[in-house]
Amino acid sequence: MEPRARPLSKPQRQRLIASIVSRRRVGSQHELAASLARAGCEVTQATISRDIRELGLEKTRDVLGRPRYVLPERGRRSDPRESLKAVLAQFGRRAIQAQNIVVIQSELGSAPAIARALDRVEHAKVIGTLAGDDTCLVITSGPAEARSVAAELGAAIDSID
Repeated sequence: MEPRARPLSKPQRQRLIASIVSRRRVGSQHELAASLARAGCEVTQATISRDIRELGLEKTRDVLGRPRYVLPERGRRSDPRESLKAVLAQFGRRAIQAQNIVVIQSELGSAPAIARALDRVEHAKVIGTLAGDDTCLVITSGPAEARSVAAELGAAIDSID
């Protein structure tokens, strides 16, 4: 029998989310919503999305290649540039300039993590990012900036080879 839905404060809800993702594989917001509901906490998708962002949950892959949310490592503050390089090396496929946009093609489900990592870098030449499932668009102010950013990101992608 599922617990009765009860209102939780934001800190309580976020602690519950952290507990859920640390104990089991949760690969999507839908799965997280279902786990929260089973624990008696029903929330909207927008709230879950905001909580994921505020908790800094990262989407990785488990040993079988399935997507999984994980808590960020609290013991150390990682350099955002190193995090970007790591996510690009692991999941990026190629970076191509198209006018003032850089198109990053990646493994399925990893584009949001790439966009988030790039946003955290606060790159001087990047105006913003937009992520789909396997494609991340990086908007710059002009073609020269896009060419430079594409070369930089492409080098990070190729660094694993």
